Amino acid sequence: MEEKAETEDFTWSRETVPGVFLLVSSRLSQADLTSLLLVSPWIYRTLVSASSLWLVLNFRERKNAGNRLIAALSLPRYRNVKEINLEFAQDIDDTHLILLKTQCSDSLKGLDSLNLNGCQKISDEGVEAITSCCPLLKTFSIYWNVRLTDAGLRHLVKNCKGIVHLNISGCKNVSDQSLEFVADNYSKLESLNLTRCVKLTDSGLSQLLQKCLSLQSLNLYALSSFTDKVYKKMSLLVHLKLLDLCGAQNLSDEGLSSISRCKNLVTLNLTWCVRVTDEGVISIARSCTSIESLSLFGITGVTHKSLEALSKSGSNKITTLDVNGCTGIKNRSREKLLQLFPNLKCFKVHS
Repeated sequence: MEEKAETEDFTWSRETVPGVFLLVSSRLSQADLTSLLLVSPWIYRTLVSASSLWLVLNFRERKNAGNRLIAALSLPRYRNVKEINLEFAQDIDDTHLILLKTQCSDSLKGLDSLNLNGCQKISDEGVEAITSCCPLLKTFSIYWNVRLTDAGLRHLVKNCKGIVHLNISGCKNVSDQSLEFVADNYSKLESLNLTRCVKLTDSGLSQLLQKCLSLQSLNLYALSSFTDKVYKKMSLLVHLKLLDLCGAQNLSDEGLSSISRCKNLVTLNLTWCVRVTDEGVISIARSCTSIESLSLFGITGVTHKSLEALSKSGSNKITTLDVNGCTGIKNRSREKLLQLFPNLKCFKVHS
């Protein structure tokens, strides 16, 4: 009897309990998962052998992130890591990324996604080091980094040939040269965020629009220097679903009419596009019948005619519509908007 009990206890502690933890571990945070490894040697073996649990390293907003990253990638269980998130992580700079290249490059060969958003101590040198280890990288995000220049983008396109999602929002020192690098190397690019990249001009964006024809998402938020010359070329982006033109002060009805040829648009932000009138919005209403989210915030040149046209073409699809500040629309009450767009859920995009 005692022998049977001992056998059952052995099975319970070495097989059943580790098996249960394995089932629930996929829902745990990285910190909790790591803590579980300390519970027992059997749980440790079971979890470490499950490679699918160790595909992500998330050090978002963590302190001492550089040293933590190096330590983690030195462990065998992270040899096949696919995603690294260092968004707003603290205490990480170029020296850490250079060390990764010399000490842990094998663990990065299959990396799919790298988020360096807000890591302001990383420069072109760090970008060169880390990207040289990640030939299969598809998603690269380095939002709000004033140390990144065209040299950093040149390293990226040289080292990572398969990028499909790129975010360089707030990187104020990249110029048209970076867009040329992107245009010449990333024809299959699907999403691009250029928010507040203030050195960009029509010339650079024009090259990109003519070569990156697979774009589905394009964010040009707070870029007021572009003109209709380049907006007209957006008609080439037949797969485009999201377009953010907030603050496009030079966009006219003629330019917006060309954009209306992007018939698959689902989300369109025209906030503070002050030259736009009913003519441009009506062209969008007639051609882009899949629109679900539209912001006309602050455009005084639109009237009830725009709303009527939008209602006729896509009243059942539009769930977000911001007409705050559109003084040309006399009745902008929720009740009136719901009469025209019965599925409206959101009435304000910008506060």
